[in-house]
Amino acid sequence: MLLTYRASAERAQEAAGAIAAGGGRALVRQADLSTRAACERLVADARAELGRLDVWVNNAGADVLTGGAADWDWERKLDTLLAVDLKGTIACSYAAGDVMRAQERGGAIVNMSWDHVTTGMAGDNPQLFAAVKGGVLAFSKSLARALAPEVRVNVLSPGWIETGFGEQVDRDFHRSVAEATPLGRWGRPQDVADAAVYLASPQAAFVTGQAINVNGGVIM
Repeated sequence: MLLTYRASAERAQEAAGAIAAGGGRALVRQADLSTRAACERLVADARAELGRLDVWVNNAGADVLTGGAADWDWERKLDTLLAVDLKGTIACSYAAGDVMRAQERGGAIVNMSWDHVTTGMAGDNPQLFAAVKGGVLAFSKSLARALAPEVRVNVLSPGWIETGFGEQVDRDFHRSVAEATPLGRWGRPQDVADAAVYLASPQAAFVTGQAINVNGGVIM
């Protein structure tokens, strides 16, 4: 397995350590996936080091909600989201798809969208996020048709997940989200990871072009 990070080297090493403790092997590489060249280089390096690509998960996402980025104007936020979340997903998907189609037994690609792209949400940040993640969803459905039958392409659409944003929000808002969620809590990164493992596994061998909401039932 190859894990990438842009700035969180310590967390990437922690993840690699957990994989090793479970009997697996994980390589860690730094990557800024906002350019086509970087994406294509990463895919080529992964293939060279791993021998083949069975699964590719496009999980990189720009954080425009916390830290200094929270104060950026909408255009700077949009440019960053387009570069990382949309163009990065497209570039990596094209490169990984080419590798998978040429190898025996193909492969599977999992891309990350957002549950609210199908319903909308008011607010400056949600509008930008919906535009970009909606693009990921639409692109992935078209790519699934283009790469079939050798490669499966599916989408995960997380909802309110306890990441950095969820840890920093106002506690009243945090509580209101949990109360409005049919399953009564915020999602955890593990919830998303478990769904990704399913889509990447042989158990999903007849699943392609689909989007799974991982959101506790907020959007159905």
